[in-house]
Amino acid sequence: MAQYKTPAYSELSDSDMVREMKADAGYLASAALEGRAAGSEGELDAARYLSERLATAGADLLYGPDGDVFGLRQESGDTLQSRNVAAFVAGCDPRLKENYIVVCARMDNLGETSLNVNGEQVRKTFFGANGNASGMSMMLQLAGRLATNRVLLKRSVILLAPGASLKDGAGSWYFLHRSFPAADRIDAMVELNMLGTGSAGFYAYTASNADLNRTVTDLSNTLQPVQPRIVPAEPCPSDHRIFYDARIPSVMFTTGMYPEYNTERDTPSILQYDWMEREVEYIYNYVVALAGGAKPEFDPSEAARELYLEGSPGVIPYYDCDVKPSFLGSSDPAIFMQKWVYVYLRYPQEAVRQGIQGRVLVDFVIDEKGRVTDVRAVRSSHPLLEEEALRVIKASPDWKPGRVRGKKVKSQISLNVEFRLEKKK
Repeated sequence: MAQYKTPAYSELSDSDMVREMKADAGYLASAALEGRAAGSEGELDAARYLSERLATAGADLLYGPDGDVFGLRQESGDTLQSRNVAAFVAGCDPRLKENYIVVCARMDNLGETSLNVNGEQVRKTFFGANGNASGMSMMLQLAGRLATNRVLLKRSVILLAPGASLKDGAGSWYFLHRSFPAADRIDAMVELNMLGTGSAGFYAYTASNADLNRTVTDLSNTLQPVQPRIVPAEPCPSDHRIFYDARIPSVMFTTGMYPEYNTERDTPSILQYDWMEREVEYIYNYVVALAGGAKPEFDPSEAARELYLEGSPGVIPYYDCDVKPSFLGSSDPAIFMQKWVYVYLRYPQEAVRQGIQGRVLVDFVIDEKGRVTDVRAVRSSHPLLEEEALRVIKASPDWKPGRVRGKKVKSQISLNVEFRLEKKK
């Protein structure tokens, strides 16, 4: 732990908030937590750490130090045990303190995996610094500020770190539908996800909710250290969808996708803490505005729904299928990567000779018969890597197609194919 607590000379000018976020993100994205996979010891350690830090910040824990444990049935028949961490800061208005604003930052990440690289098994850890140790460390800062200034809050604020978020938002679903008895009194949800690369932009996604957009606009007319840009297109699927499906107005703050996304290079070294400090200030003011303002109305308009469920005509985004497409009996895209892509991927020899490495973001469609079609590279590090990534995905066996309302549909999915050279010992 000394590496997280002993500042370098260059860090002596850091503010208290930056020092604390560096310590929090450094631990949550450390090798000791092994990528915080849902149901793992690393996720449990993260839950205990968050519980202790939330309590120290002055928030009241809803559950014990290990969080609220729930079971998630796997397709294999086994039950995976994950957990939610939650705390609250009570509001001060006698009429509104029993209503809630939820601030959410997902806890889990991809964990560890074994990949076949040029015929050798290589163990990789997906540390998840920006996905989502950045959001969790910022939520801890918000907890302290909200607890100190609770007199400004009319509604109560719940600070939620759901587990198994990458398992179709299982932790958030469990919180809303099984665990929290007053879910019908949640007036709005604010999600913190991938907020560590602020120099690339700062965005607010509201599914075109007019009231949430208006709060952004109102704050833009005041002096703020940073201003988010409202975007109509969803930056990435996440827990806000679970709240949206429960007809709770939801906003996601994010700095967007980044090159290290879902790779072992997503370490604390990529986080831009000065930007995160500014974002904390803005999001704190946004939460205070929601907690003290009029209740945002859920916008069920068709236009908002279409923006929320954006995609090519006739093609449904993978995560919007009622029954998701499955490969070899699993709807987890990681299984497709592990059992097909990284088994049959061949590192181009010319790329090895030139020392070329990187990743290729590939979009493809699974049609109503389960066939993989319309395979294309959205972003690529090099043409040699792109060619091989497209080859192996185009050669995929058929999937079991996705369904919406019982009907088979075309569904679109995006996956990153990693090419990483290992140094010879």
